Amino acid sequence: MLVSETPKSGITTLPPPRRGMSSLFFMSSNKSLSSSHYSHSSSFAGTTPSRTFSLSMMEENIENAEAVITKWDPSSSSYTKVTFIFQQSRKEAKEYLKAVKTLRSAMHVLLGERFPSSKIVIAQNLMQLAMKRLEKEFYQILSASRDQLDPESVSNRSSSRSSKFYDEEAEGRSDDELDIAGESITEVERASVLAMSDLKSIADCMISSGYGKECAKIYRIIRKSIIDEGLYHLGIQRFKSSHIQKMDSQALDNEIKKWMKAAKIAVKTLFQGEKILCDHVFAASETIKESCFYEITKEGATTLFSFPELLVKTKKVSERIFGLMELHEAVSDLWPETEAVFCSESTSGSKLQALSLLLKLGDSVRSILSDFESTIQKDSTKILVPGGGVHPLTQKVMNYLTSLADYSIILCDILADYPPPANSSFHETSFKSSMPDEGSTPAVSVHLAWLILVLLCKLDIKAEIYKDVGLAYLFLANNLHFIVEKVQQSPNLKLLLGEEWVAEHMKKVKLYASTYEITAWTKVLSSLPEKSFEMSTEMAKECFRRFNIAFEEAYRKQTSWIVQDRKLRDDLKVSIAQKLVPTYQEFYDTYMVMLTEEKNLELLVRFSPDDLGNYLSDLFHGTSISLSPTSSSFPPRSCLPL
Repeated sequence: MLVSETPKSGITTLPPPRRGMSSLFFMSSNKSLSSSHYSHSSSFAGTTPSRTFSLSMMEENIENAEAVITKWDPSSSSYTKVTFIFQQSRKEAKEYLKAVKTLRSAMHVLLGERFPSSKIVIAQNLMQLAMKRLEKEFYQILSASRDQLDPESVSNRSSSRSSKFYDEEAEGRSDDELDIAGESITEVERASVLAMSDLKSIADCMISSGYGKECAKIYRIIRKSIIDEGLYHLGIQRFKSSHIQKMDSQALDNEIKKWMKAAKIAVKTLFQGEKILCDHVFAASETIKESCFYEITKEGATTLFSFPELLVKTKKVSERIFGLMELHEAVSDLWPETEAVFCSESTSGSKLQALSLLLKLGDSVRSILSDFESTIQKDSTKILVPGGGVHPLTQKVMNYLTSLADYSIILCDILADYPPPANSSFHETSFKSSMPDEGSTPAVSVHLAWLILVLLCKLDIKAEIYKDVGLAYLFLANNLHFIVEKVQQSPNLKLLLGEEWVAEHMKKVKLYASTYEITAWTKVLSSLPEKSFEMSTEMAKECFRRFNIAFEEAYRKQTSWIVQDRKLRDDLKVSIAQKLVPTYQEFYDTYMVMLTEEKNLELLVRFSPDDLGNYLSDLFHGTSISLSPTSSSFPPRSCLPL
């Protein structure tokens, strides 16, 4: 590196002049040699007038360039040592660049002559002196313009507007108040564009003079420090797997949110702004341009994408899927900019790292979903939910699926090419009946409906734990009703599964409820005679006794059963009452007249038709009624819980 000071020191240390410039300008082609003004005979007779004129003109150009270049020799005076051309006078800066160009052209011609002029040595020394000065100027502009050339300012400036500004600057309008496309610019913008224009002018000159590597080295060191500093302030840091493992869920969620915000700024501002600047400054060399940007950003890009990669490698728990989906969405949203910024062959590694991360995040989400399905299928807990209420597994799964539905757009991308198991009967049964056009069904809808079906199959198995068949069907009705309600309460989940799915499963809820009624109340209903059946007083008395026993038994059991949903609970009570009360009312009205003279009639006819409705209202609250063994101890209505 030809400049060794830090941006803050303000002191420039330059190495000795570079040697061997003649090799950069020697023209070995026949065309170059034939362009000289020597004839075959001139090698013996001396120079021709045309050759003398050519050499004289080139030597004069060298002398003119020498006057400009030596004027700004840092070692010539204390003034030139601490003064910078582009800072002092942009007009003189342009004259200096023009002098270097003239010098380079003169050297090109002289080195092509058969008998080079002695001026060539002077020219080579001047070129080395000029390059030292331009390196110093280049470094000074980069250092002094750190604030004006921050990536955010550069990335926010449209390329079309900037390019027009650069053209106007190149035409010498730098000292005028500029107006671009009808819009005036701020002093900060003006300073930024002037700095970019000057850097490009110097880079163009040094590259064409064979000093591109030296120029690029200065640029890389200063600009890399700016990018690294920017990433540091964004909170981008290298984590270790152990750090991730030790974080609780809240801390990890905070880190994910912080990373997503930082990544957006890093890609769209830091990296993109640096690419715009780098492409502009080194427009003269595709190789240098790509190499510089690669060296400046490779470490930062690797660090940026390392956090999500570590998260993918950690233990896969179901709750972590939401953070992974958010990361997938963030990386996916940034992919167009990532692909555009890291578009060259040298920077393709960063682009491939981002693409690989996107694929890994998708795989991780799908893996967690698969594990979650297995968790449902393998659930072997023998929990007997009191009263046939909603099972904890049902609550857990539906809460999870409701949350997943809120990420439906992300899941559509992740699950697009990953259908549920092909060997399942899912498509032939539940889903096909509710989704007539299966081919147009989003993949996320298929997966969520499949997980619900897996849950329902598991609930069928858990219902077998109940010894009472009626309670088993009440359990199924409770749980399926809970599932349908969760779907209806979640706009996203309802949209994904569809109205037909909801209607289909509500039919099943009613079927379970109907089956419960039949199994739980058949004994009570069968204790009453059919309408057309006539009986004696003794038969009527026996019928009342059977009814009392059957109703007490049903009541005793079902007061401890539970239906959590109020509407379902009320619907069941109304349905039972409609089947039981009218039948009992008819029997009661018909045979009570025959029994009016009976002693202890209140023990024989324990319930009036009105009592039945009141007792039925006590069902499904999960409040068990404790009764003594004797049927006569059945509590009066006033003693029962409301």
